[in-house]
Amino acid sequence: MASTALVWFRRDLRVHDHPPLRAALDAFERVIPVFVLDDRLLDGRFESANRASFLFDCLKDLRTALQERGGNLVVVRGKPEAELPKLAREHGATATYFASDVSPFAMARDKRVEEALKEAGVEPRRTPGNFIADIGKLKPYVVFTPFWRAHSQLPRRELHGAPRKVRTPSDLKVGEIPTGTARGDQHGGESAGRKQMLAFDHTTYDDVRNRLDRETSRLSAYLHFGCVSARELEGRVGGAFARQLVWRDFYAHVLLHHPRNTHHAHQEQMDAIEWDGDDEHFEAWKEGRTGYPVVDAGMRQLAQTGWMHNRARLITACFLVKDLHIDWRRGEQHFMRYLLDGDVAQNNGNWQWISSVGVDPAPLTRRLYNPALQQQRHDPDGVYVQTWAPDSQTLTPIVEHAVERQRTLAAYSAARGT
Repeated sequence: MASTALVWFRRDLRVHDHPPLRAALDAFERVIPVFVLDDRLLDGRFESANRASFLFDCLKDLRTALQERGGNLVVVRGKPEAELPKLAREHGATATYFASDVSPFAMARDKRVEEALKEAGVEPRRTPGNFIADIGKLKPYVVFTPFWRAHSQLPRRELHGAPRKVRTPSDLKVGEIPTGTARGDQHGGESAGRKQMLAFDHTTYDDVRNRLDRETSRLSAYLHFGCVSARELEGRVGGAFARQLVWRDFYAHVLLHHPRNTHHAHQEQMDAIEWDGDDEHFEAWKEGRTGYPVVDAGMRQLAQTGWMHNRARLITACFLVKDLHIDWRRGEQHFMRYLLDGDVAQNNGNWQWISSVGVDPAPLTRRLYNPALQQQRHDPDGVYVQTWAPDSQTLTPIVEHAVERQRTLAAYSAARGT
């Protein structure tokens, strides 16, 4: 019988630069690429119809890419700790390859899977693949700049091209890939992701990255689902954009070492902040009718497209927490409901950063944005606002920034006991 291994795809839905697939192909005569639709993830805390639709696009594209190479993608629904050993037994697979991840959900799931595989006589083999470098090799960092320096010294793994041939068993039951019920303004899949990556001009990124009326890379969703390799992308770009990719590794590194951050402020005393904002204001924020045009534009862009410019994310998040006094965790969950690129580590890290409760601390006043000034600075010609919230200029602001600023300073001071 030909030697066989499983390749468990998760957040690495591509054939280019795929370390688990490459390792399995090098060591075994046949491989079985598999994706497990886990309801605990699809219908869990951060359920998102937008991301589910994007995911299904990714799986269809991945299946096509594997079929073009003589293989296929098995898609099963269930718990991976049950489905993977079952699939291995059916085809005599003796190893399962997969790329390490960092979220508390992924860490707990992978531990259960490894134990189940070992009980079934199948060797679990972890590889890199989701990040630029092996962030687990670094000591814990909570400030970006020293992390960035240490990260720059980490060795980079070899880049792998897409395999020419993928040999799978002839009797595979591949299963159906669902069709999504919602979609943003991007199609999922490696084909679309590579096209976007190859078209992106990173040389102008630093000049325009904070301009709301300018296009950015739009690669974040493809990075989240692994349609594009972060390691390959780093090799193609430089400057400010490469630094942003390191921020992605940084927040993954933080969550790896501080899993409690998924429910609590990293700065523990900041869990004592009294969030006294009201639900009517929360609904106005979600629907983009706060009367602050740049805030409303960002929230409507999110609702309509499943994406928001990164500067708008910071502005809208700051407004929710520091002008409306609503718990950052409520905003984090709302973003995760809509964002195509919704990533636990990145979303949590950015919400805690702008809420002044997380890692990489700075004086509160540096992250206490005046939304009117932010609009003047980052949408000086009003193009972004006119595109997404042209009527917002006629709305009455639901709060007065100068008043709410003083309330925020007092609330944060009270939490710190100062």
